[in-house]
Amino acid sequence: MRDPAPRDLASQHCVPCRGGVPPLTGASLDALRRQLPPGWQVVDEHHLQKSFKCRTFREALSFVSRVGDLAEREGHHPEIHVAWIDVTLTIWTHKVKGLTESDFILAAKADALC
Repeated sequence: MRDPAPRDLASQHCVPCRGGVPPLTGASLDALRRQLPPGWQVVDEHHLQKSFKCRTFREALSFVSRVGDLAEREGHHPEIHVAWIDVTLTIWTHKVKGLTESDFILAAKADALC
């Protein structure tokens, strides 16, 4: 019997991290990164990052607000940088000092808001 196809990352929910687990590395990171929309980068096997270009400053702020609402619902909070019409999201799990599956889930969900 075949394994079921993996669920779309954006349809899943972040799982609170209590620490004590190792961060993802190597092939595990590559497999999850390939499931993300284009533009997401795994940086130093430590964090995810993507920059979004909006049409106006107001649109950038609206996107940030939607990401903030998402982060509250998921209990997983990205670093957000706004520079006029550019919004950069940086995501990692602080308790493991690296990446977990929840980081990829949040990235996929945030990307869908743009």
